[in-house]
Amino acid sequence: MSPETRSAVMSRIRGKGTKPETTIQARLEAKGVAFEMHARDLPGRPDFVMRAQRVAVFVDGDFWHGHRFDEWRLKLSEKWEAKITANIARDRRNRTALRKAGWSVVRVWEYQVKASPARCVRRIVAACAKSPQASVPSDAP
Repeated sequence: MSPETRSAVMSRIRGKGTKPETTIQARLEAKGVAFEMHARDLPGRPDFVMRAQRVAVFVDGDFWHGHRFDEWRLKLSEKWEAKITANIARDRRNRTALRKAGWSVVRVWEYQVKASPARCVRRIVAACAKSPQASVPSDAP
């Protein structure tokens, strides 16, 4: 693959507004959950933030965030293995920083959204309901 072709392919990969994110967004909106997206003031810019409940949600792609990375890491070139390893470490640092600041962190994997978006939303709503300031519906579909 030429450098130009690779660049064109890589430029089409989205970091925001992915299908799993839009799926969760639509379901949270349907439930009446108030949220912000990609809050820049929080570590890792969570995909969804419910500030009143102090809940941060990451909707992570299986490849880029290394779901079951040990099972497939050896199939990658050294460059990609290092990239995904760095992503995993960064994700861990961000989740730890959020938890230390008093946030609840919900991580939803891409494969989980594909398998059962309703279950993912139930996890998010349950995290919000645990908050002392909870004000979201608790009967997720």
